[in-house]
Amino acid sequence: HISLNRPKAIHALTTEMCVAMADALTEWADHAGIAAVMIDHAEGRGFCAGGDIAMLRNSALNDEGKTGREFFHAEYQLNHQLFTYTKPVVAFMDGITMGGGVGISQPAAFRVATENTKFAMPETGIGLFPDVGGGWYLSRLPGRIGQFLALTGARLDGAECHAVGLATHYIASENLARVKAAIIDDPANIQAILDEASETPPEARILANRENIDRLFAGRTLEEILAALEADDSDWAAKELKTLRAKSPQSCKVALRQLSESEQLGSFADNMRMEYRIASRVLTRPDFAEGVRAVIVDKTHDPEWNPATAEEVSDELIDSIFAPLPEGEEWTPLQR
Repeated sequence: HISLNRPKAIHALTTEMCVAMADALTEWADHAGIAAVMIDHAEGRGFCAGGDIAMLRNSALNDEGKTGREFFHAEYQLNHQLFTYTKPVVAFMDGITMGGGVGISQPAAFRVATENTKFAMPETGIGLFPDVGGGWYLSRLPGRIGQFLALTGARLDGAECHAVGLATHYIASENLARVKAAIIDDPANIQAILDEASETPPEARILANRENIDRLFAGRTLEEILAALEADDSDWAAKELKTLRAKSPQSCKVALRQLSESEQLGSFADNMRMEYRIASRVLTRPDFAEGVRAVIVDKTHDPEWNPATAEEVSDELIDSIFAPLPEGEEWTPLQR
């Protein structure tokens, strides 16, 4: 039983938390007395709000990204370890589940959403990108939902997560304590326990916008998507265009290419290797420190992106962000 317990930071992940979880999972993998793993949070408003953004910005500004890269390396090893784990994992996405929280819940075989779930990958708003395996998960959602979520950072509720496949079960939060106790008593029967406790979710709002999403986010480039939104006279298109205009153009272009490439990759390890290359580069690019300043530190929401427009983000820049790292610096899976 892994229970995140950093409530004042909505359980945002630190390097130490990632290493502690990975160590526990390694120990449990070969333990004959352990049949399954449960991941939840101890208290507070959310399951996990992401990674330690303050540490990452400090690293970008003060140590050329060294401690930031160490965090990403450990976090991505944990993500991959969960994805390839031989014992069933059940994650309870009760409340805020964003960024790093997505990375430790989506690999689980059982993913429980509730009426409190707020799922998002909001990284383009702070100059990052939807990492922790986001390229893999989002690129495999129906239609262009993944591209829509990656670019806009839109929040999904529990019913929407269930409808698009990000959650396997929808259970009322008031029943979670009973469900967890039942799993602890009988870990071999997680499927039956969750099925029995599940209820029909409310109507998923995102499904009403599927046609708009698939049509207006169909472009292969950011410029094409912006042009499609501009040419559409609906209120929905105007709202999403305004949202996209506020995001880092560099991050949006990175996300589109990330999803396109990830869809073609044969293994999750290949995906994490690609995402680590991206993370290593964008961490020290101007947009990240500036995005965190504007959105999280000063809360002025007036980031000055560099480059400032989609047209100014060159293919050469994006190529350099995705390029292989020098020998000895590439991401590698955890060796047990």
